[in-house]
Amino acid sequence: MRIAVIDGQGGGIGKVITGKLRKEFGEEIEILAFGTNSLATAAMLKAGANEGATGENAIVVNMPKMDYIIGPLGIIVANSMLGELTPLMAQAIATSDAEKFLLPISRCGIEIVGAKAEPLPHLVDALLVLLQEHWRDKNV
Repeated sequence: MRIAVIDGQGGGIGKVITGKLRKEFGEEIEILAFGTNSLATAAMLKAGANEGATGENAIVVNMPKMDYIIGPLGIIVANSMLGELTPLMAQAIATSDAEKFLLPISRCGIEIVGAKAEPLPHLVDALLVLLQEHWRDKNV
């Protein structure tokens, strides 16, 4: 299972996601970290990603190769993350055939009506449950 974790700015969200994925699944999964900048990529690599790449071309080229894409909601919104997420990045992520698990974090300027504000660790725990269920259903 190839999982892309995408983050920008300081990489804190991606770092938490990557660390919990690695703890939960161990080496059963391949985690690829994609940062909109080198700081974000480095944070995810330190948290346990197998490989990492930075920038628009890395994201555009690799999204079609992923089984799952995980990150904050802003990764499918052009010009989010203070402009770090380019329109081509957002398009590559949104149009990939990979299953997408997006965390409803409101810092990207989008509010999801009905989504309850939760601390990041709670969102990531819920993500892990969904990912396990999805993975189990695909492998039955």
